[in-house]
Amino acid sequence: MDTTLRDGEQTSGVSFSASEKLTIAQLLLTELKVDRIEIASARVSDGEFQAVKKITEWAAQQGLLDKVEVLTFVDGGTSVQWMIDAGAKVMNLLTKGSLNHLQHQLKKTPAQHFAEIAETISLAISKGLDVNVYLEDWSNGMRNSKDYVLEYLDFLSQLPVKRILLPDTLGVLIPSEVAEFISDLVQRYPGVHFDFHAHNDYDLGTANALEAVRNGAHGLHLTVNGMGERAGNAPLASVVAVLNDYQSDVQISVCEKSLYGVSKLVETFSGFRIPANKPVVGENVFTQTAGIHADGDKKNNLYHNDLMPERFGRERKYALGKTSGKANIANNLAQLGIQLSDSDLKKVTQRIIELGDRKEVVTQNDLPYIISDVLDSNAIEERVQVLNYVLTHSKDLRPSVTLKISVDGDVFEEHAQGDGQYDAFMKALSIIFKKNGQDLPVLKDYAVRIPPGGDSDALCETIITWAAGERELITRGLDSDQTVSAIKATQKMLNLI
Repeated sequence: MDTTLRDGEQTSGVSFSASEKLTIAQLLLTELKVDRIEIASARVSDGEFQAVKKITEWAAQQGLLDKVEVLTFVDGGTSVQWMIDAGAKVMNLLTKGSLNHLQHQLKKTPAQHFAEIAETISLAISKGLDVNVYLEDWSNGMRNSKDYVLEYLDFLSQLPVKRILLPDTLGVLIPSEVAEFISDLVQRYPGVHFDFHAHNDYDLGTANALEAVRNGAHGLHLTVNGMGERAGNAPLASVVAVLNDYQSDVQISVCEKSLYGVSKLVETFSGFRIPANKPVVGENVFTQTAGIHADGDKKNNLYHNDLMPERFGRERKYALGKTSGKANIANNLAQLGIQLSDSDLKKVTQRIIELGDRKEVVTQNDLPYIISDVLDSNAIEERVQVLNYVLTHSKDLRPSVTLKISVDGDVFEEHAQGDGQYDAFMKALSIIFKKNGQDLPVLKDYAVRIPPGGDSDALCETIITWAAGERELITRGLDSDQTVSAIKATQKMLNLI
């Protein structure tokens, strides 16, 4: 069960719109092909109600309504009515899985709590709903009040409940405890379907999910990009990969090739950035930096494992830095269609190592410039220069630019307006190139990075991704002015093409 839209949305600062929730729900069920999705908590807000209604209407049309679940509460039937009004069919009832929570939060006895739960489940069943039950703080319950947990499960196992959901609410369990607790319950209650819900506070979410499955858990709760409260939930991509590779007796339906695309979309909608080293979906995880690794990849794939990028619709890259060797740099040059002699390759390698020592970011697109600098060659030169520009931005007037550039020594000047200063700059540039019979690459992505804690005069790095036919170019510009840094990145692109 994917709970990105419920537990994942509890990530600090994240709130999906109704249309974003619908889009993510559709992708999770039809493209990623997860078995179930938990999309909301009942009674949160009118906006949440409208979002759930949109999803249930679509799911009903597609015959997928039984795969859509909503978190509900023991509240005298209010959540049940909310579910019915929203068109949902499957409720995940939140109850207390530890004596500590029961006594100090609800201030009730087990008998009182059980009676209210039975009443809520009976009402839900009578209204045609399916019921799953969460045991909140179950992990601490097993540690500190196991008799209560077993008493509760004895009670629940007699009720018409489809699944019992076992959350490590505070992310405190280690794999050996997960193995012990899950195997104990699976053996005691052979007819009960148990789901395990891991949190990642000790970075053990994936390991705990694997142990849960190995010891008989029938379902897992995961989120895209590991979103969730505090350190988040067990991440969908990592768990899918490890189950496919290390648990051969378990068949799962999730489409691995769709993991990266859905991950990037959720990143965009949530604003919750994926760390570059995030397994499976991070930008760097299929990038080799060490020269010895690049060399080994050419010699019988010595540094490859089962996590091949092609499984996830991605490709292997070779980064450039102070640990780069000749093999790494040669791989990048080959991708650019450039060949160098051994002696020239040595010089370029040394230059990249020097830049890496100074913590310079070196990309494949920088290689032509490095080659030109190191080899004192005019074969690759700065043929395009932005000579001058005037950027204007006034209240209630469209931003505009007057631009002067030089291409192979010929000077061109143009004026244009746009939706912003950089948009105006690109329009003026496009006019110049079209007059000369050339189309500019398409801007695919535009990212701005400013150092944390920077002042208003902090340097700003603009990273732009371009599509130039079959090629993808990534260029960077650095300046204290955001528009100027984008212009610098654009000038690099013009020289690369």
